[in-house]
Amino acid sequence: MAGGGDSTRAIFFALGANLAIAIAKGVAAFFTGSSAMLAETVHSLADCGNQVLLLIGVNQSKKPPSPNYPLGYGKAIYFWSFLVAIMLFTIGGMFSLYEGIHKLGESEPLRQWWWAAGVLTFGVIAEGISMRACMQEVNKARGDRSLTQWFRETRQGELLVIFGEDLAALAGLVLALVAVMLSVITGNPIWDAIGTIGIGVLLIVVAAMVGVGIKAMLIGQSMDPARERELCDFLKARAEIDRVLSLITVQLGNHSVVSVQAQMRETGSAVAMVHAINTVEREMKAAFPEVRWSFFEPDLADKGSAPTND
Repeated sequence: MAGGGDSTRAIFFALGANLAIAIAKGVAAFFTGSSAMLAETVHSLADCGNQVLLLIGVNQSKKPPSPNYPLGYGKAIYFWSFLVAIMLFTIGGMFSLYEGIHKLGESEPLRQWWWAAGVLTFGVIAEGISMRACMQEVNKARGDRSLTQWFRETRQGELLVIFGEDLAALAGLVLALVAVMLSVITGNPIWDAIGTIGIGVLLIVVAAMVGVGIKAMLIGQSMDPARERELCDFLKARAEIDRVLSLITVQLGNHSVVSVQAQMRETGSAVAMVHAINTVEREMKAAFPEVRWSFFEPDLADKGSAPTND
């Protein structure tokens, strides 16, 4: 697979958690007057909308190829993922910054602060469950790579967005809880405003990092580097191939396009070579089911050619 993790499962977990948290936060914001709670309510509602957009993208990416889209709709998920990153930046991050800065000059004591503390604690638990489900899928996808390396190399836009959202949501909840408790302990409501600004900065940073990753996928990246190395090793090990001269891959959502230029072993006839190429392509697609389209060019080695990934 393109990434190995079930992103749809992670999306549904995140949607359920954020919907429950948004309702609880909204109630707490009403009773306490906390700007940090209000910012977190908007953040959770925005996340619910984001997950719906991701589900739309996943559904669209599964549409079959058509005459106008001969390589299918796989990259649709990248568009919707990029849109989610923009919404996370604007609705979540910018609103939180605005609310926090506004409250700096008009700070009011928190009312019934225990509402906020209880709801935020519930939110941390619920978001922790969602983050755990997301990390299970991320761990399947990243294999033995570090989390940072996976973040840079993954081609699963929707899973990248869910990971970023869950991480920002969990950190934001903790930050909001700390802000509320500091306001209560010190009696100074300015901590609530500072916490709101901190949440805004956090969301903007995460949105920017996710947006950069999705932008690269939209432009057109190769397969996951680890998976591409496996594919190259597979081709080099084939008895029909004497030498891999060039390997180009392009990731299209959950599917890939592969172009191979290789020096074939002597077969005695053109017909036998065609059969050998067909065998390689058939076995390649069986071993790498994400490869939906393959273009194979038999060639002779020349001085300008260099084997791929040697």
